[in-house]
Formats: sequence, C-alpha cells, structure tokens
Amino acid sequence: MHNLEPPYAHNDVKPGNVLLSHRKGKCPLAILMDFGSARPARKQIRSRSEALQLQEWASEHCSAPFRAPELWDCPSDADIDERTDIWSLGCTLFAIMYGVSPFEYALGESGGSLQLAIINAQIKWPAGPKQPYPEEFHHFVTWMLQPQPALRPCIDDIIYHVDKLVTKFSQ
Repeated sequence: MHNLEPPYAHNDVKPGNVLLSHRKGKCPLAILMDFGSARPARKQIRSRSEALQLQEWASEHCSAPFRAPELWDCPSDADIDERTDIWSLGCTLFAIMYGVSPFEYALGESGGSLQLAIINAQIKWPAGPKQPYPEEFHHFVTWMLQPQPALRPCIDDIIYHVDKLVTKFSQ
C-alpha cells in the first residue's frame, strides 16, 4: 500500500487487526486486516482548521494507543504521510512482545496521559535482569517510534531491516 501511487495508509495497524495464519511446515504468516480506515496517505496540512479536522478524523478512525504523534497534535503546517503506519507498526510489535502498547503505562499513573506519553515518545521497556528479546529488537522498535515523522523510517527500510534480523536470528 505504501508503494502505490498515490501511497495509501492503513491508519489502524494494531494487534487486533493482524491475523496469524499457521501453515503446515512453514513459518506463520501475518495478514493485515480491516482496511476500513485506509485512505491516501499523503496530506498537506496548511491551516489550523485542517490540522483540527485531521485530528478529529484520527480520533474516530485510529486506535489511540497505536496512533502516531502527528495525528494527536497536528501542526498547522505539516506534511502527513504513510509513516503514520510505521509508528503504529512499532507500537504493534511492542504490544506483541510485551502484551500492551508502549504507552499504555501512562493510563495507570496518577496524572498520566496517553496523549502526552505518545507525543513525547516516552517508551517504558519492561524492567528485569534478563530481557526476553535481543537488544536489536528494542532498537528496531524504538527506530519505528521516532516522534518526528521526517526521521521515521519508510516501509522499504523496515523490510530491509526485518530481512537482516531474520537472517541474524534464524541461524
């Protein structure tokens, strides 16, 4: 979808929209579902009114714990693109690894705010003496959760790095 012309964004990547298909004798296959929020990914925002309209649309169509920072607090002069899905993918991978999105901890804190935790990219990795996943996985997810959209990787970068991780950890 990201390589179409024009590119499309799913806009609601989350664990509940990923179906795992177990195939006999093969690795499981992850299938992204529920394209009800999909639309052209690139949108130029040039006024406060347009920014507020985008935020309102996102609040109705994008699950809050997986919503990119620019969809929570959109600047009045911004170029929104398919990298909103990359943010959501990073949140989804974190949730698959640890059972909750990387920012839901804020909901349990006194005075905590999911929105502020996301906008400031305040990730809290589970603590413990022995981490269940290699540090490379943490770096990979953190890379996707770059709060500045222009610095966030694109899907081709993600695919390249997934291939490298698979090669490294399947030996």
